[in-house]
Amino acid sequence: MSNDLFCEIVAGERPAHIVHSDEVAVAFLDARPVFKGHVLVVPRLHVETFGELGDVGPFFERVQLVTRAVEEGLEAAGTFVAMNNRISQSVAHLHVHVVPRNPKDGLRGFFWPRTKYASEEEARSYAELIAKAFPTPS
Repeated sequence: MSNDLFCEIVAGERPAHIVHSDEVAVAFLDARPVFKGHVLVVPRLHVETFGELGDVGPFFERVQLVTRAVEEGLEAAGTFVAMNNRISQSVAHLHVHVVPRNPKDGLRGFFWPRTKYASEEEARSYAELIAKAFPTPS
């Protein structure tokens, strides 16, 4: 494991609003969301780029689960799913953005204005809504 912010979250050494965690990936609220409910999905294994990930299937299955949970849990009309590869990565750890979208929400092109949660309680409530929307393991 590397010593970056996301590795610290994965290891439980840094607090985050976790919406899903398993042996493949950890998903948590972005601290500087485009829209409230914006989730980052990171592989548990430290890799910096998409090319280093290896078998992408299990990781993107988790991204797909997060996408469904964000839409269902927040009653969003859709999502914007994106990944930077080296350029524009604020943390050198592969991560996928899952941003809730609704018609006329103001997001245009690749300009990502950021917002803030009013409080830790508000952030926690968004995380709980998304986490509750995950399917229960069978």
